[in-house]
Amino acid sequence: MRRTDRLFDLILLLRDGRLHRAEDLARRLEVSVRTIYRDMETLQLSGVPVEGERGMGYMMTAPITLPPLNLTLTELEALHLGMAIVGEAADEELQSAAASLSAKIDAVLPEDRATPPTGWGFAVYPFKDAAGGFRFMPQLRTAIRTRQKLKITYATAEGAPEDRVIRPLQMEYWGRVWTVSAWCELRADFRVFRTDRIRALKPLAELFVDEQGKSLADLMAREKAQHGPMPTQAGM
Repeated sequence: MRRTDRLFDLILLLRDGRLHRAEDLARRLEVSVRTIYRDMETLQLSGVPVEGERGMGYMMTAPITLPPLNLTLTELEALHLGMAIVGEAADEELQSAAASLSAKIDAVLPEDRATPPTGWGFAVYPFKDAAGGFRFMPQLRTAIRTRQKLKITYATAEGAPEDRVIRPLQMEYWGRVWTVSAWCELRADFRVFRTDRIRALKPLAELFVDEQGKSLADLMAREKAQHGPMPTQAGM
């Protein structure tokens, strides 16, 4: 967590006006007690009305108003729909991020933009395929960052499982499903795989480096030259 995000979260926790022990805050934010001490000093020096000291605890001594978000109701509906979809994911990191984002939005909304008493009225059932695609999202994102080859079992359009070794390059969201663009070593070419069709995934010990004709830049150059979207027959 970035320090600015952590300071924001501390302000949200302290807004209840209660006394909070540094140990409890550290446990809540998953940092050391020493970090909480430093953060509290930063807030106090910044003029935030926080009082307390080490070993005693900290509390907000005056109301603090966070700046409102100037969003239209339609924009808020779009945000909450997106968070509802992500909240159904199997990826715990994304679930936690959606919950945290929702709390931050609610904390800074002006009074006339509060959550409707009957809720936002969204059902996520039409996005079942998208939610299913979150299963391997953590491994895919990690592999893209670390440039790690993956062995996947992939269901083709006909439903037949195939084993592939891929170099994951980029993930895309198409409104209902996520895809991962990759260099497929079986086909010796670029392929686009729907994440909801991945049946099994295993990170390999082998890392990859950019090779001529196999990098994301090469894929983007090809797509630009063709003046068309990426192939929809994913992974074929």
